[in-house]
Amino acid sequence: MNFDLSSKITLERIPERYYRPGDAFEAARQTRFEKLHTDIYTSEKDGSHAIAKEIAQLIKTKASKNEKCVLALSGGSSWLSVYNDLVSLYKNGELSFANVVVFNVSEFYPVLDSQLHSNSLLLREKLINKVDIAPEAFFTPDHTMARSEIYDFCRNYEMEIEQAGGIDLALLSVGLVGNVGYNEPGSQLSSTTRLMLLDDASRATLKGFYSSKNDVPASAITIGLSTIMNARRVILSAWGEHKASIIKEVVEGKVNDNVPASFLQTHKNVSVVLDLDAAQLLTRLSHPWLVGPCEWTDKMIRRAIVWLCEKTDKPILKLTNKDYNQHGLDELLSLYGSAYDVNIRIFNDLQRTITGWPGGKPGADDANRPERARPYPKKVLVFSPHPDDDVISMGGTFQRVVDQGHEVHVAYQTSGNIAVGDDEVIRYIALFKNVINGFNNADKALLEKLDRALNFLLNEKKTGDTDTADVLFLKGQIRREEARAACRFIGLKPENVHFLDLPFYETGKVQKGKLTEADVRIVMQLLDTVQPHQIFVAGDLADPHGTHKVCLNAALAAIDELKLKEWMKDCRIWMYRGAWAEWEIDHIEMAVPMSPEQLRSKRNSILKHQSQMESAPFMGNDERLFWQRAEDRNQATADLYKKLGLASYEAIEAFVEYKTEG
Repeated sequence: MNFDLSSKITLERIPERYYRPGDAFEAARQTRFEKLHTDIYTSEKDGSHAIAKEIAQLIKTKASKNEKCVLALSGGSSWLSVYNDLVSLYKNGELSFANVVVFNVSEFYPVLDSQLHSNSLLLREKLINKVDIAPEAFFTPDHTMARSEIYDFCRNYEMEIEQAGGIDLALLSVGLVGNVGYNEPGSQLSSTTRLMLLDDASRATLKGFYSSKNDVPASAITIGLSTIMNARRVILSAWGEHKASIIKEVVEGKVNDNVPASFLQTHKNVSVVLDLDAAQLLTRLSHPWLVGPCEWTDKMIRRAIVWLCEKTDKPILKLTNKDYNQHGLDELLSLYGSAYDVNIRIFNDLQRTITGWPGGKPGADDANRPERARPYPKKVLVFSPHPDDDVISMGGTFQRVVDQGHEVHVAYQTSGNIAVGDDEVIRYIALFKNVINGFNNADKALLEKLDRALNFLLNEKKTGDTDTADVLFLKGQIRREEARAACRFIGLKPENVHFLDLPFYETGKVQKGKLTEADVRIVMQLLDTVQPHQIFVAGDLADPHGTHKVCLNAALAAIDELKLKEWMKDCRIWMYRGAWAEWEIDHIEMAVPMSPEQLRSKRNSILKHQSQMESAPFMGNDERLFWQRAEDRNQATADLYKKLGLASYEAIEAFVEYKTEG
């Protein structure tokens, strides 16, 4: 089974010459907007392998000279592939770490014994304890020291780095706010090792590692920007599309203390290592016509025209030859003859993405429609990672396919039990007890069980504690009934609501298990039972918590296993987004509009998930409630279509088709 098909999703083939220039001249042209040397790889795995190879070579070179190799290493999950490669080299006898000295870049402070998310612990578990680094050659901040000791510790940490000979190579991730280590926005270039109060946005990115937002450490001990700048070599890395925006600022923006990583533009020996997803907003990938000749695919033309409309503040059909020439798009004029010809082509292309019949319109000519007319009615299966993602991301479309007579099923892939606040459970336990006693049918065993759960939540549960099995059960049932309520509101048959409870999720902890064959088999069984003509899956590859991506991989692995089945030959798979971001317009293949009434109905279906409103533990760093986020995104998509000169709608949900291989 292939458990990582999501990494192979390519919305558009990016020509290799855009990120692997053929010669120095082409490299200079392609990278003229970039102020840092940047290496782009097709995947995190390839980028990590290149980094590990460089580190290994440095260690060997220093060893051949009988010199120490001083590394400043980060403990984040971004580096796990690098550390795995290094450990493999050691186990294969290709590399020794006997001459290596390691300094931990940053550590949270304080870290409670019950909280497992510690950078020093990760470094020890994933690298230090698996190779022949001497225990005394690993230096890390003590996250248990008294506050009164921190100042002296930080001074001594700097002295230890100096006594070791200075840092040969610093390995750093670019944070979502442009931080390196935990040098947060506002950090000064002269800063050294110190205790740093974490930015709210940085703390928000850490929520996924803790039971609640209150458990996230407020500060961290980090080496300073001055310490980093004194390193002889620095490697910055970023993986995934959620890093794309900040990478553009770091690599192409101005030096700015609000983006501390940008200070490295003044370093003499620094490289930025990215995968294609993290690099996607760099000019040479996002707007290649600005740095040289383009390979004009249909999607690239659409992207260029949308960009030109934004630049000129004009709808598509009002763009002129002059607009094209003035903004570096004269290539398109030479290809198509005139602005009018390009305009009509892209206008029609976008117009054809819009449909009020997401399941296909029976009896209609479907040659230029996103979905085929037959069969009708279709069997439709919606996969929802958590028991609310269906209505948040595609609630309007969900309602449409139900109202238009299709046999619709929804499958909630995980229980979502850890995303229920304790107060919600306490409220429901009180309700249960009152109901039981009110009916004069007191079940002593049940009441005792409820009392134990209540006592645990009120008196026994400490920061970082995992919920008891009974509490997790109650939280899961709350999510189930909210999902059923939303489905009733939409009009879905009760027997078509499926709760898969995939095992990878059921750890009771924020940290989930790995996707296994057991998870995929559950999905396969449902698919083979329903045998749908149309499948919807969550394509949120920027998911900061990882669950959506795992659920997508579970669905895609199951589809891959069943792709030779006869019923699969007549099945289309559509990817939705909306939990964190919407599909870019150059990728949209189906756009389902909503009226004001339909948008309000979508809002009401989301509001059925009451536990996920203000009190939800994993709201993220967006202060808006989920229904507000969804409406804003859907309305923004509709507004963009309107600005381009297409029909004006209240809101639009967008989809991209996933095509199986083979």
